Amino acid sequence: MSHTQTIDIDSLLHKDGVHRRVYTDPDIFDLEMDRLWHRTWIYVGHESQVKNPGDYFATTIGRQPVILVRHKDGAIHVLYNRCAHKGAELVGDTSGCVKAFRCGYHGWRFDTDGTLLTIPLEDGYKNTGFCRGNPDVNVQKVPRYASYRGFVFASLSPQGPDLKTWLGGVASSIDNMVERAPEGELEITGGVLRYVHDSNWKFFVENLNDLMHPMVTHQSSSQTARIVARRLMAKDDQVPWAVEIFSPFSNKYSFFEEMGLHAFAHGHSYSGGKISIHSAYSDIPGYVEALEEAYGTDKTLEIFSENRHNTVFYPSATIKGPIQTMRVVKPLAVDKTLIESWTFRLKGAPEAMTQRSILYCTLINSSANLVGPDDYEVYHRLQQGLQAEGADWVSMHRHMGEETVSADGTIEAEGTNDIVFRNQFKAWKHYMTAEGG
Repeated sequence: MSHTQTIDIDSLLHKDGVHRRVYTDPDIFDLEMDRLWHRTWIYVGHESQVKNPGDYFATTIGRQPVILVRHKDGAIHVLYNRCAHKGAELVGDTSGCVKAFRCGYHGWRFDTDGTLLTIPLEDGYKNTGFCRGNPDVNVQKVPRYASYRGFVFASLSPQGPDLKTWLGGVASSIDNMVERAPEGELEITGGVLRYVHDSNWKFFVENLNDLMHPMVTHQSSSQTARIVARRLMAKDDQVPWAVEIFSPFSNKYSFFEEMGLHAFAHGHSYSGGKISIHSAYSDIPGYVEALEEAYGTDKTLEIFSENRHNTVFYPSATIKGPIQTMRVVKPLAVDKTLIESWTFRLKGAPEAMTQRSILYCTLINSSANLVGPDDYEVYHRLQQGLQAEGADWVSMHRHMGEETVSADGTIEAEGTNDIVFRNQFKAWKHYMTAEGG
Protein backbone atom coordinates (compact mmCIF):
# COMPACT_ATOMS: atom_id res chain seq x y z
CA MET A 1 0.00 0.00 0.00
CA SER A 2 2.89 2.31 -0.72
CA HIS A 3 0.67 4.79 -2.55
CA THR A 4 -0.98 5.71 0.76
CA GLN A 5 2.27 6.57 2.46
CA THR A 6 2.50 9.92 0.67
CA ILE A 7 -0.79 11.24 2.08
CA ASP A 8 -0.15 14.38 4.11
CA ILE A 9 -2.51 13.95 7.07
CA ASP A 10 -1.77 17.42 8.47
CA SER A 11 -3.00 19.02 5.26
CA LEU A 12 -6.41 17.36 5.62
CA LEU A 13 -7.32 18.94 8.95
CA HIS A 14 -7.80 22.47 10.21
CA LYS A 15 -8.81 23.27 13.77
CA ASP A 16 -12.24 24.23 12.42
CA GLY A 17 -12.65 21.98 9.38
CA VAL A 18 -11.80 18.74 7.59
CA HIS A 19 -10.99 18.27 3.91
CA ARG A 20 -13.66 16.51 1.86
CA ARG A 21 -11.09 13.93 0.68
CA VAL A 22 -11.26 12.37 4.14
CA TYR A 23 -14.70 11.02 3.19
CA THR A 24 -14.20 10.32 -0.51
CA ASP A 25 -10.61 9.17 -1.16
CA PRO A 26 -10.16 5.35 -1.31
CA ASP A 27 -6.46 5.70 -0.42
CA ILE A 28 -7.36 7.50 2.80
CA PHE A 29 -9.87 4.76 3.59
CA ASP A 30 -7.14 2.13 3.09
CA LEU A 31 -4.87 4.04 5.45
CA GLU A 32 -7.65 4.26 8.04
CA MET A 33 -8.03 0.51 8.01
CA ASP A 34 -4.32 0.00 8.68
CA ARG A 35 -3.63 2.83 11.08
CA LEU A 36 -6.91 3.34 12.93
CA TRP A 37 -9.10 0.23 12.76
CA HIS A 38 -6.16 -2.16 13.00
CA ARG A 39 -4.50 -0.31 15.91
CA THR A 40 -7.11 0.82 18.40
CA TRP A 41 -9.63 -1.16 20.47
CA ILE A 42 -12.58 -2.32 18.35
CA TYR A 43 -15.82 -3.76 19.72
CA VAL A 44 -16.06 -7.47 18.89
CA GLY A 45 -19.11 -8.81 20.70
CA HIS A 46 -20.82 -9.46 24.02
CA GLU A 47 -20.01 -12.31 26.36
CA SER A 48 -23.65 -13.41 26.28
CA GLN A 49 -23.20 -14.31 22.61
CA VAL A 50 -20.82 -17.09 23.67
CA LYS A 51 -22.45 -18.35 26.87
CA ASN A 52 -21.24 -21.95 26.80
CA PRO A 53 -17.96 -23.71 25.97
CA GLY A 54 -17.66 -24.04 22.21
CA ASP A 55 -19.98 -21.15 21.44
CA TYR A 56 -18.52 -18.82 18.83
CA PHE A 57 -19.42 -15.62 17.00
CA ALA A 58 -17.69 -14.73 13.72
CA THR A 59 -17.14 -11.05 13.00
CA THR A 60 -14.50 -8.64 11.72
CA ILE A 61 -12.00 -6.09 13.01
CA GLY A 62 -11.57 -3.71 10.13
CA ARG A 63 -10.68 -6.00 7.24
CA GLN A 64 -9.62 -8.93 9.41
CA PRO A 65 -12.06 -11.84 9.96
CA VAL A 66 -12.01 -12.98 13.60
CA ILE A 67 -13.82 -15.39 15.90
CA LEU A 68 -15.05 -14.62 19.42
CA VAL A 69 -15.16 -17.99 21.20
CA ARG A 70 -15.54 -19.45 24.69
CA HIS A 71 -13.05 -22.21 25.53
CA LYS A 72 -13.83 -25.28 27.64
CA ASP A 73 -12.22 -23.66 30.71
CA GLY A 74 -14.67 -20.75 30.41
CA ALA A 75 -12.09 -18.28 29.09
CA ILE A 76 -13.00 -16.13 26.10
CA HIS A 77 -10.60 -15.81 23.17
CA VAL A 78 -10.52 -13.77 19.98
CA LEU A 79 -8.88 -15.73 17.15
CA TYR A 80 -8.09 -14.88 13.57
CA ASN A 81 -10.60 -16.75 11.40
CA ARG A 82 -7.93 -18.53 9.40
CA CYS A 83 -6.69 -22.10 9.23
CA ALA A 84 -2.93 -22.30 9.74
CA HIS A 85 -2.60 -24.81 6.89
CA LYS A 86 -3.83 -23.25 3.63
CA GLY A 87 -5.48 -20.17 5.09
CA ALA A 88 -9.18 -20.95 4.63
CA GLU A 89 -11.70 -19.34 6.98
CA LEU A 90 -12.55 -21.84 9.69
CA VAL A 91 -16.16 -20.69 10.01
CA GLY A 92 -18.14 -18.86 7.40
CA ASP A 93 -21.39 -18.56 9.28
CA THR A 94 -22.08 -15.96 11.94
CA SER A 95 -22.40 -18.09 15.08
CA GLY A 96 -22.68 -21.62 16.38
CA CYS A 97 -21.27 -24.15 18.83
CA VAL A 98 -18.44 -26.61 18.19
CA LYS A 99 -16.38 -29.13 20.11
CA ALA A 100 -13.46 -28.09 17.90
CA PHE A 101 -12.95 -26.06 14.75
CA ARG A 102 -12.52 -28.27 11.69
CA CYS A 103 -11.29 -26.68 8.49
CA GLY A 104 -13.63 -27.47 5.63
CA TYR A 105 -10.77 -27.71 3.13
CA HIS A 106 -8.33 -30.36 4.45
CA GLY A 107 -9.86 -31.30 7.79
CA TRP A 108 -7.31 -29.86 10.19
CA ARG A 109 -8.86 -29.61 13.67
CA PHE A 110 -8.19 -26.91 16.26
CA ASP A 111 -9.28 -26.56 19.87
CA THR A 112 -11.41 -23.56 20.81
CA ASP A 113 -8.33 -21.78 22.16
CA GLY A 114 -6.67 -22.19 18.75
CA THR A 115 -4.40 -25.12 19.61
CA LEU A 116 -3.87 -27.57 16.76
CA LEU A 117 -5.44 -30.95 17.66
CA THR A 118 -5.16 -33.24 14.64
CA ILE A 119 -3.84 -33.32 11.07
CA PRO A 120 -5.14 -35.93 8.59
CA LEU A 121 -2.27 -38.21 7.50
CA GLU A 122 0.08 -36.35 9.79
CA ASP A 123 3.07 -38.45 8.76
CA GLY A 124 3.20 -36.42 5.56
CA TYR A 125 4.65 -33.53 7.59
CA LYS A 126 7.37 -35.63 9.30
CA ASN A 127 10.61 -33.69 9.84
CA THR A 128 9.12 -30.45 8.45
CA GLY A 129 8.30 -28.81 11.78
CA PHE A 130 4.87 -27.96 10.39
CA CYS A 131 2.98 -30.07 12.89
CA ARG A 132 1.53 -30.24 16.39
CA GLY A 133 3.69 -28.62 19.04
CA ASN A 134 4.74 -25.76 16.80
CA PRO A 135 2.88 -22.66 18.06
CA ASP A 136 3.00 -21.13 14.58
CA VAL A 137 0.67 -23.88 13.36
CA ASN A 138 -2.07 -23.03 15.86
CA VAL A 139 -4.90 -20.66 14.99
CA GLN A 140 -3.38 -17.36 16.03
CA LYS A 141 -4.90 -15.16 18.70
CA VAL A 142 -5.51 -11.47 18.12
CA PRO A 143 -2.69 -9.56 19.92
CA ARG A 144 -4.95 -8.03 22.59
CA TYR A 145 -8.51 -8.63 23.75
CA ALA A 146 -10.35 -7.82 26.95
CA SER A 147 -13.84 -7.57 28.38
CA TYR A 148 -15.40 -4.72 30.31
CA ARG A 149 -18.57 -5.82 32.11
CA GLY A 150 -19.38 -8.25 29.33
CA PHE A 151 -18.47 -6.02 26.36
CA VAL A 152 -15.51 -7.56 24.51
CA PHE A 153 -13.06 -5.37 22.60
CA ALA A 154 -9.95 -6.42 20.71
CA SER A 155 -6.95 -4.75 19.11
CA LEU A 156 -4.73 -5.97 16.31
CA SER A 157 -1.87 -3.93 17.76
CA PRO A 158 0.22 -5.34 20.63
CA GLN A 159 0.81 -1.77 21.82
CA GLY A 160 -1.48 0.79 23.37
CA PRO A 161 -3.42 1.52 26.56
CA ASP A 162 -5.34 -1.22 28.36
CA LEU A 163 -9.08 -1.36 27.69
CA LYS A 164 -10.26 0.33 30.91
CA THR A 165 -7.81 3.20 30.42
CA TRP A 166 -8.83 3.54 26.77
CA LEU A 167 -12.54 3.66 27.63
CA GLY A 168 -11.94 6.40 30.19
CA GLY A 169 -15.02 8.52 30.75
CA VAL A 170 -17.37 6.39 28.63
CA ALA A 171 -16.86 3.30 30.81
CA SER A 172 -19.49 4.84 33.09
CA SER A 173 -22.05 4.54 30.28
CA ILE A 174 -21.51 0.78 30.26
CA ASP A 175 -21.70 0.76 34.06
CA ASN A 176 -25.05 2.56 34.03
CA MET A 177 -26.45 0.29 31.32
CA VAL A 178 -25.46 -2.87 33.22
CA GLU A 179 -26.72 -1.51 36.56
CA ARG A 180 -30.15 -0.99 35.03
CA ALA A 181 -30.48 -4.79 35.21
CA PRO A 182 -31.77 -5.91 38.62
CA GLU A 183 -29.44 -8.93 38.41
CA GLY A 184 -26.52 -6.78 37.25
CA GLU A 185 -26.12 -8.50 33.88
CA LEU A 186 -27.10 -7.94 30.27
CA GLU A 187 -27.62 -10.45 27.51
CA ILE A 188 -28.05 -10.12 23.77
CA THR A 189 -31.60 -10.98 22.81
CA GLY A 190 -32.99 -11.99 19.45
CA GLY A 191 -31.14 -11.46 16.20
CA VAL A 192 -29.46 -8.48 14.60
CA LEU A 193 -30.69 -5.79 12.22
CA ARG A 194 -28.15 -5.13 9.45
CA TYR A 195 -28.36 -2.01 7.31
CA VAL A 196 -25.86 -1.15 4.54
CA HIS A 197 -25.30 2.56 3.95
CA ASP A 198 -23.79 3.84 0.69
CA SER A 199 -21.63 6.32 2.55
CA ASN A 200 -18.41 6.70 4.52
CA TRP A 201 -18.34 5.26 8.04
CA LYS A 202 -17.43 8.60 9.63
CA PHE A 203 -20.76 10.18 8.64
CA PHE A 204 -22.61 7.70 10.85
CA VAL A 205 -20.22 8.03 13.79
CA GLU A 206 -20.26 11.85 13.64
CA ASN A 207 -24.04 11.99 13.39
CA LEU A 208 -24.60 10.04 16.60
CA ASN A 209 -23.94 13.07 18.80
CA ASP A 210 -24.85 15.76 16.29
CA LEU A 211 -27.68 17.45 18.19
CA MET A 212 -28.30 20.07 15.50
CA HIS A 213 -29.89 17.59 13.10
CA PRO A 214 -32.80 15.75 14.84
CA MET A 215 -35.45 18.45 14.59
CA VAL A 216 -34.55 19.02 10.92
CA THR A 217 -33.72 15.56 9.56
CA HIS A 218 -36.48 13.80 11.53
CA GLN A 219 -39.11 16.50 11.22
CA SER A 220 -41.37 14.51 8.92
CA SER A 221 -41.27 11.23 10.85
CA SER A 222 -41.36 12.63 14.38
CA GLN A 223 -43.83 15.46 13.82
CA THR A 224 -46.09 13.14 11.84
CA ALA A 225 -46.20 10.79 14.82
CA ARG A 226 -47.19 13.69 17.07
CA ILE A 227 -49.89 14.91 14.69
CA VAL A 228 -51.39 11.44 14.23
CA ALA A 229 -51.36 10.85 17.99
CA ARG A 230 -53.17 14.12 18.68
CA ARG A 231 -55.74 13.32 16.01
CA LEU A 232 -56.49 9.76 17.08
CA MET A 233 -55.99 9.74 20.85
CA ALA A 234 -58.38 10.94 23.50
CA LYS A 235 -57.00 13.22 26.20
CA ASP A 236 -56.73 10.53 28.86
CA ASP A 237 -55.53 7.69 26.59
CA GLN A 238 -52.29 5.95 27.44
CA VAL A 239 -49.59 7.19 25.04
CA PRO A 240 -48.37 4.25 22.91
CA TRP A 241 -44.71 3.32 23.16
CA ALA A 242 -44.21 4.12 19.47
CA VAL A 243 -45.37 7.72 20.00
CA GLU A 244 -43.14 8.08 23.09
CA ILE A 245 -40.21 6.85 20.99
CA PHE A 246 -40.84 9.01 17.91
CA SER A 247 -41.91 12.30 19.53
CA PRO A 248 -38.66 13.54 21.15
CA PHE A 249 -36.78 13.60 17.84
CA SER A 250 -38.57 16.84 16.93
CA ASN A 251 -38.10 18.58 20.28
CA LYS A 252 -36.98 22.20 20.18
CA TYR A 253 -33.36 23.25 19.80
CA SER A 254 -33.37 24.33 23.44
CA PHE A 255 -34.03 20.74 24.54
CA PHE A 256 -31.00 19.44 22.66
CA GLU A 257 -28.87 22.36 23.88
CA GLU A 258 -29.76 21.38 27.44
CA MET A 259 -28.88 17.72 26.84
CA GLY A 260 -25.25 18.73 26.56
CA LEU A 261 -22.16 16.90 25.32
CA HIS A 262 -19.18 15.23 26.96
CA ALA A 263 -16.06 14.34 24.97
CA PHE A 264 -13.02 12.33 26.04
CA ALA A 265 -9.62 11.14 24.91
CA HIS A 266 -9.42 8.64 22.03
CA GLY A 267 -12.44 10.20 20.28
CA HIS A 268 -15.14 8.96 22.69
CA SER A 269 -18.21 10.99 23.62
CA TYR A 270 -21.74 10.93 24.91
CA SER A 271 -24.73 13.23 24.61
CA GLY A 272 -27.33 13.75 27.27
CA GLY A 273 -26.78 13.18 30.95
CA LYS A 274 -29.56 14.34 33.19
CA ILE A 275 -31.99 14.39 30.25
CA SER A 276 -32.17 12.76 26.83
CA ILE A 277 -34.79 11.73 24.29
CA HIS A 278 -35.47 8.73 26.54
CA SER A 279 -36.23 10.75 29.69
CA ALA A 280 -40.03 10.85 29.41
CA TYR A 281 -40.72 7.19 28.70
CA SER A 282 -43.57 5.78 30.77
CA ASP A 283 -42.88 3.50 33.71
CA ILE A 284 -43.16 -0.25 33.21
CA PRO A 285 -44.92 -1.95 36.14
CA GLY A 286 -42.59 -3.91 38.40
CA TYR A 287 -39.32 -2.52 37.04
CA VAL A 288 -38.57 0.15 39.64
CA GLU A 289 -39.60 -2.27 42.39
CA ALA A 290 -37.18 -4.92 41.04
CA LEU A 291 -34.31 -2.40 41.00
CA GLU A 292 -35.08 -1.14 44.51
CA GLU A 293 -35.16 -4.69 45.81
CA ALA A 294 -31.78 -5.36 44.20
CA TYR A 295 -30.00 -2.06 44.96
CA GLY A 296 -32.03 -0.05 47.43
CA THR A 297 -33.82 3.24 46.86
CA ASP A 298 -30.77 5.52 46.87
CA LYS A 299 -28.82 3.46 44.32
CA THR A 300 -31.90 3.15 42.12
CA LEU A 301 -32.31 6.93 42.09
CA GLU A 302 -28.62 7.28 41.24
CA ILE A 303 -29.00 4.88 38.31
CA PHE A 304 -31.98 6.78 36.91
CA SER A 305 -30.25 10.14 37.42
CA GLU A 306 -28.06 9.34 34.40
CA ASN A 307 -30.04 9.50 31.16
CA ARG A 308 -27.63 9.48 28.24
CA HIS A 309 -28.55 9.51 24.57
CA ASN A 310 -25.71 8.04 22.47
CA THR A 311 -22.36 6.96 23.88
CA VAL A 312 -19.69 6.54 21.18
CA PHE A 313 -16.80 4.12 21.63
CA TYR A 314 -14.76 5.60 18.82
CA PRO A 315 -14.64 4.38 16.13
CA SER A 316 -16.63 1.16 16.17
CA ALA A 317 -19.71 1.17 18.39
CA THR A 318 -22.38 3.12 20.22
CA ILE A 319 -24.83 2.25 23.00
CA LYS A 320 -28.08 3.68 24.34
CA GLY A 321 -28.16 2.72 28.01
CA PRO A 322 -31.72 3.76 28.90
CA ILE A 323 -33.20 1.73 26.03
CA GLN A 324 -30.55 -1.05 25.97
CA THR A 325 -29.58 -0.99 22.30
CA MET A 326 -26.22 -1.01 20.56
CA ARG A 327 -25.06 -0.24 17.04
CA VAL A 328 -21.82 -1.58 15.60
CA VAL A 329 -19.96 0.05 12.70
CA LYS A 330 -18.37 -2.09 9.95
CA PRO A 331 -16.57 -0.09 7.21
CA LEU A 332 -16.71 -1.94 3.89
CA ALA A 333 -15.36 0.67 1.45
CA VAL A 334 -14.81 4.40 1.30
CA ASP A 335 -18.49 4.79 0.38
CA LYS A 336 -20.08 1.71 1.96
CA THR A 337 -20.71 0.94 5.64
CA LEU A 338 -22.58 -1.87 7.38
CA ILE A 339 -24.41 -0.92 10.59
CA GLU A 340 -25.50 -3.71 12.94
CA SER A 341 -28.17 -3.00 15.58
CA TRP A 342 -28.48 -5.21 18.65
CA THR A 343 -30.89 -5.30 21.59
CA PHE A 344 -30.08 -6.34 25.17
CA ARG A 345 -32.23 -7.90 27.87
CA LEU A 346 -31.89 -6.57 31.41
CA LYS A 347 -31.65 -9.71 33.53
CA GLY A 348 -34.23 -9.65 36.29
CA ALA A 349 -36.34 -6.91 34.67
CA PRO A 350 -39.94 -7.36 33.44
CA GLU A 351 -40.11 -8.77 29.92
CA ALA A 352 -41.92 -5.59 28.83
CA MET A 353 -38.58 -3.77 29.13
CA THR A 354 -37.12 -6.09 26.50
CA GLN A 355 -40.16 -5.69 24.27
CA ARG A 356 -39.85 -1.91 24.37
CA SER A 357 -36.15 -2.08 23.52
CA ILE A 358 -36.89 -4.36 20.56
CA LEU A 359 -39.62 -1.97 19.42
CA TYR A 360 -37.23 0.97 19.67
CA CYS A 361 -34.55 -0.82 17.67
CA THR A 362 -37.09 -1.81 15.03
CA LEU A 363 -38.70 1.64 14.77
CA ILE A 364 -35.46 3.65 14.81
CA ASN A 365 -32.57 1.48 13.62
CA SER A 366 -33.90 -0.88 10.96
CA SER A 367 -33.92 -0.24 7.23
CA ALA A 368 -37.73 -0.54 7.25
CA ASN A 369 -38.39 2.07 9.94
CA LEU A 370 -39.24 5.77 9.76
CA VAL A 371 -36.29 7.45 11.51
CA GLY A 372 -33.23 5.55 10.28
CA PRO A 373 -33.94 6.20 6.59
CA ASP A 374 -34.00 9.95 7.37
CA ASP A 375 -30.36 9.65 8.43
CA TYR A 376 -29.57 7.30 5.57
CA GLU A 377 -30.80 9.88 3.06
CA VAL A 378 -28.59 12.54 4.66
CA TYR A 379 -25.51 10.28 4.61
CA HIS A 380 -26.21 9.54 0.93
CA ARG A 381 -26.48 13.25 0.15
CA LEU A 382 -23.28 13.97 2.07
CA GLN A 383 -21.38 11.30 0.14
CA GLN A 384 -22.70 12.59 -3.17
CA GLY A 385 -22.41 16.26 -2.31
CA LEU A 386 -18.76 16.06 -1.31
CA GLN A 387 -17.94 14.80 -4.79
CA ALA A 388 -18.91 18.23 -6.11
CA GLU A 389 -16.39 20.98 -6.68
CA GLY A 390 -16.83 24.38 -5.09
CA ALA A 391 -15.51 24.10 -1.54
CA ASP A 392 -12.95 21.66 -0.18
CA TRP A 393 -13.60 22.05 3.54
CA VAL A 394 -16.33 20.64 5.81
CA SER A 395 -17.11 22.98 8.70
CA MET A 396 -16.55 22.22 12.39
CA HIS A 397 -16.85 25.87 13.51
CA ARG A 398 -19.94 25.82 15.72
CA HIS A 399 -19.34 27.18 19.28
CA MET A 400 -15.60 26.74 18.78
CA GLY A 401 -13.68 27.63 21.93
CA GLU A 402 -16.81 27.74 24.08
CA GLU A 403 -16.38 24.30 25.65
CA THR A 404 -14.92 23.76 29.12
CA VAL A 405 -12.17 21.29 30.02
CA SER A 406 -12.06 19.61 33.45
CA ALA A 407 -8.89 18.74 35.32
CA ASP A 408 -9.19 15.11 34.17
CA GLY A 409 -9.42 16.18 30.53
CA THR A 410 -13.19 15.74 30.14
CA ILE A 411 -14.61 18.28 27.69
CA GLU A 412 -18.13 19.59 28.32
CA ALA A 413 -20.25 21.73 26.02
CA GLU A 414 -23.82 22.65 25.21
CA GLY A 415 -25.61 20.19 22.98
CA THR A 416 -25.15 21.90 19.62
CA ASN A 417 -21.40 22.48 19.93
CA ASP A 418 -19.21 20.87 17.24
CA ILE A 419 -16.77 19.68 19.91
CA VAL A 420 -17.60 16.01 19.30
CA PHE A 421 -16.48 16.25 15.66
CA ARG A 422 -13.34 18.19 16.52
CA ASN A 423 -12.55 15.65 19.24
CA GLN A 424 -13.07 12.69 16.90
CA PHE A 425 -10.74 14.17 14.32
CA LYS A 426 -8.13 14.89 16.98
CA ALA A 427 -8.14 11.15 17.72
CA TRP A 428 -8.28 10.34 13.99
CA LYS A 429 -5.15 12.41 13.37
CA HIS A 430 -3.33 10.73 16.27
CA TYR A 431 -4.03 7.24 14.93
CA MET A 432 -3.27 8.19 11.35
CA THR A 433 0.13 9.68 12.23
CA ALA A 434 1.30 7.75 15.32
CA GLU A 435 3.36 4.57 15.25
CA GLY A 436 1.04 2.57 17.49
CA GLY A 437 -2.47 2.44 18.95
